[in-house]
Amino acid sequence: MITTVQDTIEREITVRASKERVFNAIVDPNQIVAWFPDTVQGKIEVGERPVFTFGEKEIQLYVRTIDPHDYVAYNWVPCGSEAPDGFLGDVLAEPHTLVEFRLTEVPGGTLVKVKESGFASLPALTAEKTLGDNTDGWAYMMGRLETLMSQE
Repeated sequence: MITTVQDTIEREITVRASKERVFNAIVDPNQIVAWFPDTVQGKIEVGERPVFTFGEKEIQLYVRTIDPHDYVAYNWVPCGSEAPDGFLGDVLAEPHTLVEFRLTEVPGGTLVKVKESGFASLPALTAEKTLGDNTDGWAYMMGRLETLMSQE
């Protein structure tokens, strides 16, 4: 029996904030902790490998692309059954996913789209668990971003 794993999670929200403000909430380590990871060690800049902490888990990223105010992309190793406590190391040497944020100006604010892809190329047990965890996780985190952007 062959089973196919969904490869992509996509979520989008529209917030009443400028693209610049939303962009800064994604790339500024002092701001991203208000809605996404608990802490950030390092810089969120192209080529950097910051560490995001979620509770007890430390997850290293590889920041792939930043197009100011429009697009941010990084790779990380999802923390499913094979890395339940997190991942520190060379992200690109391990099975990983690509997380992309796209920002588009719309009347009254900014459309924020997040897409995480690459689940189908992960080991089967990891793919199934992290796909479910991250599907719920992105809905939760985007809700937190929306709440943060509605303040001020």
